[in-house]
Amino acid sequence: MRTSALIVFALVAIGCTSQKSAATGGEPATAQQPAPASSDGAAFTEPAFGTAVEPGSAVMPGADGLERALFAGGCFWCLEPPFDAVDGVVATVSGYAGGPEVNPQYKEVAGGRTGHTEVVLVVFDPDRVTYDKLLDVFWRTHDPTDAGGQFVDRGSQYRPAIFAYGSEQQERAQKSADALDASGRFDTEIVVEIAQAPAFWPAEAYHQDFYKKDPNHYKRYRSGSGRDQFLDRVWND
Repeated sequence: MRTSALIVFALVAIGCTSQKSAATGGEPATAQQPAPASSDGAAFTEPAFGTAVEPGSAVMPGADGLERALFAGGCFWCLEPPFDAVDGVVATVSGYAGGPEVNPQYKEVAGGRTGHTEVVLVVFDPDRVTYDKLLDVFWRTHDPTDAGGQFVDRGSQYRPAIFAYGSEQQERAQKSADALDASGRFDTEIVVEIAQAPAFWPAEAYHQDFYKKDPNHYKRYRSGSGRDQFLDRVWND
């Protein structure tokens, strides 16, 4: 029993960085997924690794009528599922944002060698879901009182943030954060960074939809990280 407990502790202590490396086995190739459809039924192309999506650029080629949001809440593996489950969200893309470096790569970001944090780009249809709804989902995915990382994953590369596209998103994000702060839901203040969106750099292909590609490993990591236990305790209503 003691040996088993030590093994479990070691796996959890490794954190998201080594968990991802072990899971991918060195960036394996993955099958191409069908392109998502935009609100008018046309297919659009998700941004590729190594290609920045600038704040002033189109959401994605072929994504007419759609909008985007950008959130950081620790390991990006854990942010994709709750947003994918929202009606009106048509795509989520894991990536990196918030640092000055060009074309960041996973090993550099995870090792804390860039100024980036792991993020998820959420592409959504505003006729079906509001930005306020996405903010509500975001608050329920992580610990907004911890600016030094999230759960077992420590360092600024796992800091929480809301990167807004335009002044309206930033104002709504700040209003949402202030309301949560005033609610008394948390014992300490909300410390999530709220700023205008920088360039978004998509992560490597093997990170995209990882919870679908290797569900068993994803569930082991998520359970061992302490994220679900924290969320259940805070949001038990």
